[in-house]
Amino acid sequence: MSMFDVEDVPIRSERTPHPMSDIDTALTSQLVVAWAGETGEERRLGWWRSDLVSEYGGEDLFRRLLPGTWRWAVLQGAREAACRKDAELRRQDHDPDRVVSLFSLGFELDERIDERFQDLKRSGRAPDEALPGLTIVSDGWCRDQFWDWVMGHGEADAAASPIGRRLKGSPPIALDLRVRKLVAGLAPAADTYPLPHYMRAS
Repeated sequence: MSMFDVEDVPIRSERTPHPMSDIDTALTSQLVVAWAGETGEERRLGWWRSDLVSEYGGEDLFRRLLPGTWRWAVLQGAREAACRKDAELRRQDHDPDRVVSLFSLGFELDERIDERFQDLKRSGRAPDEALPGLTIVSDGWCRDQFWDWVMGHGEADAAASPIGRRLKGSPPIALDLRVRKLVAGLAPAADTYPLPHYMRAS
């Protein structure tokens, strides 16, 4: 979609209002869900075929290739796997540009989150130091702990749709609330990625 498309205007106009703390919340949530959705030797939810955030998977390789930024690199790889699965499901909708999900929050917001990730990666700080919400990742996989984290985001009123779980109503304007609802929409647990999403107006 062109950056000049009419549908893009409401999302692009949001650049100013979102504080950095909300951008960090969105990025943290993306990274936690990306990590939890991995498959591999330490099987987590198995929503995408990647095994990057694990000692004998991606960590071993990236520790040797990128000794300074490997912790960020494995999270970045898991996030990319999650983004691809999210995009694959969104493309099944007749109007995928209207679908708002945790990994597709709107063109401008997606750019800001990507920029923030790169800034943090260059900062020299460890991920869970830069984004304290990532301690759930550094603590290691515990299914109950992950679902407790999801439930801590509140409840989302959703209905089944051909591409996943459609959350009722319009996407909240406040980014932190939008992210909380999208994370809450991951519950109840499913064998495949449930794609909680909003449909924004045409």
